[in-house]
Amino acid sequence: MNASTTRLLQQFKALADPTRARLVALCRAAECSVSELTEVMRQSQPRISQHLKQLCAADLLERFRDGHFVFYRAPTGAGNAASHRRLLGLLPDDEPQFLRDVEKLRTLRAGRKTVSADSGDDRLLYKALVELTVARPLGDFLDVGCGQGRILKLLASRAQRVVGVDIDPDARRLARAEVLLAGLPNCSLRQGDMYALPFADGAFDTIILDDILADAERPTVALAEALRLLRPGGRILLLAAVNDDGIDVLRDNLAAWAGATGLRLAAPRPIPGKNPNWLLAVATPAAAAIEAA
Repeated sequence: MNASTTRLLQQFKALADPTRARLVALCRAAECSVSELTEVMRQSQPRISQHLKQLCAADLLERFRDGHFVFYRAPTGAGNAASHRRLLGLLPDDEPQFLRDVEKLRTLRAGRKTVSADSGDDRLLYKALVELTVARPLGDFLDVGCGQGRILKLLASRAQRVVGVDIDPDARRLARAEVLLAGLPNCSLRQGDMYALPFADGAFDTIILDDILADAERPTVALAEALRLLRPGGRILLLAAVNDDGIDVLRDNLAAWAGATGLRLAAPRPIPGKNPNWLLAVATPAAAAIEAA
């Protein structure tokens, strides 16, 4: 038998175990830590870890570290994405045990999240962000400085794959709760430094720098790192809160930082239009903009 057939048989064998099938179904719904899986499954950590090891060996789950924790999720890499979707699609969505497990995970994370009401200005900002995605899909989307995941929740359904990066572990924990409760399995959270993000060149179609530049010590380095991750034809969204320096200073700073990084910046949009609290702008590689013209 060839290698692909042998691997498929290995995957079938792994999925034939009820516990491993439940673990795959859970990690298809959301990326999960070992402690979460242990609590939901009501089994010992060594036993769960052994099952997870077998599932990773069969390429049914992937493992990654986030700070002090290790998480597992259904594979997101493009290489075998179609075959994984077909295989995992064999797991029934309406299986009662799978549904109970996901509900337990939701309950577990709901107890950790905080609730804050959106202001009217926030809703205007969300509307402006959605308008940017109407005529142009997001593709693979990266949110740098994602916080508790509000923009992830807003835009995930319009993207193929979504990754949120934040340096704060508490923010990532809350964001994981938010995206699970919102039913967004295409979202992943990662620890990351905006000056050296843990992704390959050209990994994303759309990147938002989520209110991080104004307080950055090296804003042009952060922009250059986002540019490194951008695919040809992609775009970078710049979101910045208006601070005590005022909107004109912020607008000039965004233009200067973009120009120094080789980006062409469209005129920033103030939100709301009167007494704005935010500036939202779209940046594209200057070379690409010249070629398109």
